[in-house]
Amino acid sequence: MLKNGLSEELNRQGNEHFSLGHYTEAYTCYAKALECDRMTGDQRALAATLGNLGNICAVSGRRDAAQDYYQEVLELQKVFGDEKGIGTTLANLGNLRADAGEWERARAYYLEALDLMTKTHDEAAKAVLYSDLGLIARETGQFDEAIRCYERSLALMRRLGNQGGAADAWRMMGRTFLMQRRHDDAIACCQTSQSIAERAHDELRAGGARYVMAQCYEELGRLDEAVALLERVVEMDRKYQLPKLDENTRRLRDLRERAERRTAGEPHE
Repeated sequence: MLKNGLSEELNRQGNEHFSLGHYTEAYTCYAKALECDRMTGDQRALAATLGNLGNICAVSGRRDAAQDYYQEVLELQKVFGDEKGIGTTLANLGNLRADAGEWERARAYYLEALDLMTKTHDEAAKAVLYSDLGLIARETGQFDEAIRCYERSLALMRRLGNQGGAADAWRMMGRTFLMQRRHDDAIACCQTSQSIAERAHDELRAGGARYVMAQCYEELGRLDEAVALLERVVEMDRKYQLPKLDENTRRLRDLRERAERRTAGEPHE
């Protein structure tokens, strides 16, 4: 197999491992592909491999390594004049800063990316980026701006027929309303998110909507409804072995105990 063909095959294998959550195996494949690309001097293949390495480091918490990979990708994309690619890489750099809680640096990357995505008419990327900007606004207390960003994301997701993205946007609006203690609005948004996810047979997104609704009902003192929703969340956590299984199991146990104490303390009619 030619070296550039070998790089392509190694990246394909790495992507398969990545999709399965096998990050160590994915990194090994990408690192071998990088060796091939350095040897052949294929700059476009190199940019693709570096991007994959940046992604794998980002999801596994190696932010400094991810930053270095993305910066190298960015320099190559500037040489190619790949404005669409530059927009994606700037968004990835913004994600790293958002993960670190560096909201203003993240916003700066996102806004630069948004300009390029608008110029290149990259609607799918813009739909995601508006959600990212919504998160920044929400976490910095700019709740009205957050809702506007999520609404823009939702409009694009609908236009693109991205049901999963639409469900996410509704859930994120619900979470924003919850932070404002606007519980009725939060519940309405999450019910819409859940409905979209259920129609698409997307258990994980439906579970995400139930999780936010459970918190709404808990804060409203409607503990039995919160318990019923959280039971379904824990079932899903167990089915897919999600990282919050232990935390949500403890929370469910505490909620049940609170609900039982309240029931025991109520006068008989």
